[in-house]
Amino acid sequence: MIILGLTGSIGMGKTVAAQNFCRLGIPVHDADQAVHDLMAPGGRAFDKIIGQFPETFEDGKINRTRLGDRVFSSPQELSCLEAILHPLVRQHKLKFLGNAARRRCPLVVLDVPLLFETGGDRQCDGVVSVSAPDFVQRARVLSRPGMTDQKFAAILAKQLPDREKCRRSDFVVQTGGGRLESFISIRKIIEETRTWRGRHWPPRSTQI
Repeated sequence: MIILGLTGSIGMGKTVAAQNFCRLGIPVHDADQAVHDLMAPGGRAFDKIIGQFPETFEDGKINRTRLGDRVFSSPQELSCLEAILHPLVRQHKLKFLGNAARRRCPLVVLDVPLLFETGGDRQCDGVVSVSAPDFVQRARVLSRPGMTDQKFAAILAKQLPDREKCRRSDFVVQTGGGRLESFISIRKIIEETRTWRGRHWPPRSTQI
């Protein structure tokens, strides 16, 4: 089974790229969605996060905006949140990969925003980065509810520059030219990688 990592800086079009992989029949593990599920009421991280950050509990759920504002201003508290979430996300991912392997899927995609930043690229057979011109990225991000220039800058500061991500990737999908162009690029990637031989499944001990 071939494992492709999908990554890209905020506002580069990664969500649409992941949807295109799914449309073309490729299973995708969405790390952000896994976190959302873990933090939802009844999720495996819910009680732990409420216990560590009680002021984020509101109307029976975690106020994600309040939690984000708190941890982004404190590296120590961000590390605390990551210590809760990361092991659970890893277990979620392993379950996804195991299920895909049992179904004999030849190719799967791991959608991870901070793939390079966390070393996740070393657990993939190849990496796809999505990219777009700066002005396109900025317009997309600042159109999001609650986003400000300050928040945008803080997020970018925690991410590897787009140019470096593209340099380190096996494939780059340009998303500034429209959805059809992106879709065609992803279809070509799938065609090319079908001839690859997977090197990371089954995992060796705890590498994935």
